[in-house]
Amino acid sequence: MRIVLIGVSHWHTPFYSEPVLAMPDATIVGVSDPDAARAAPLAEKARCPVFTDYREMCAQLKPDFAFALGRHRDMADEARFLIESRIPFAIEKPCALNAAEANDIARRARDAGAFAAVPLVLRYCPMIATIREVAAGESIQYLSFKFVGGMVDRYHQQKVEWVIDRSISGGGPLLNLGIHHVDLCRVLLGNAELAVTGAMMSNRAAGLTIEDHAIMLMEGGGASCMVETGYLYPAPNSVFDMHYSIRTERHYFAARDNSTLEIVTNDRQRSTREMKLTNVFFYPEFVRDTLRRVRDGRPPIADLADNAAAVALIEAAYKMSPISAEGVSDETSQIERLR
Repeated sequence: MRIVLIGVSHWHTPFYSEPVLAMPDATIVGVSDPDAARAAPLAEKARCPVFTDYREMCAQLKPDFAFALGRHRDMADEARFLIESRIPFAIEKPCALNAAEANDIARRARDAGAFAAVPLVLRYCPMIATIREVAAGESIQYLSFKFVGGMVDRYHQQKVEWVIDRSISGGGPLLNLGIHHVDLCRVLLGNAELAVTGAMMSNRAAGLTIEDHAIMLMEGGGASCMVETGYLYPAPNSVFDMHYSIRTERHYFAARDNSTLEIVTNDRQRSTREMKLTNVFFYPEFVRDTLRRVRDGRPPIADLADNAAAVALIEAAYKMSPISAEGVSDETSQIERLR
C-alpha cells in the first residue's frame, strides 16, 4: 500500500509512521506539513518527498491510504478533501474543532461510503473483553475514568503550542484526552444513549483559555459515568495519573496503573490480570488493523460517526461549565511565560 501522512508536525506522528515503516507490504510515499522543516526528518527516514500542501501531494502521488493529522482547526477540511477524493483514510481524534464540524464530516463520509477510521484506540484494550467475559450477562452500573496527563509545558517542548489555544484546538484535556474515555463509556454500555448531567472545568493551573482540569458526568444505559482529565501531572510525556473503576452487578473492576486490572467479586474474592490499559500502547495495533480492514473491505473499528457522538457529549459538558475569562491574561503572554 502506498501511504501518505498529512500534518506530520503533530506529536502523534510516530504512532503512525513507525508501524508503517516496519511493515513489509506498506510504503510511505509522501509526507506533508505547512512547515516543511518539521516534515523533513520523517521524509528522510522514509525516503520520500515533502509537501507543504496535502492536496498537491495527493494529486501527484495518488496514494492508496492517508493518515491525517495536524491542527484540530484544519482536520475537518482534510477529511472533506479525502472524502471527496475517494482516498481511504484515518484521521486523528477529535477530527474537527467542534460538534458541528464533526457531524458534518461524519455525514459526508456516510453518504459517500468512505472508509474513514478514527483512532479511538482504547477499543483495543483487553479490559473490554475481560469485563464482557468475567461479568457476562451482568449490567454495568457505574464507570469512572481518571486520566490526568502532563502539564502544558510538554506542548511547548513538542512545538505544538496550538494545542493549548482554544481557537485552534477547540478545547483542552477533556477533548484531547478524555474523548477516549467518553468513547469507552459508549462502547461498554453498548452504544446506549448518554446524556451529560454535570460538568466542572478549571483553568487554575495554567491560566489559559483551555481548561487544564475537567470533570464530566453522564448517565444512560442504566449506568452513571464520570470522566476526569487534566494537564496537571508533573510527569514525562505518555505518563499519566490514572484510575479506572467499573462496577457491574457482581464484580468490581479497578485499574490503578497502566498494566494491572484488579477484579473483586461481591464475596470479596480478589484477582488481578496483567494487561495494557492506556491509549499509547494501542496505536501500532490500530495502524495494522486499519490497513487490514481497508484491504479486506471491512469497516474501521471506530469511524467519524463514533467520533462525532463523543465530541457532541464533550461539547455539551463545555457548555454546561464554560471557562471563565476572569483571571485569564492575554494568551500570547501566558504561552511566553510557560516556555
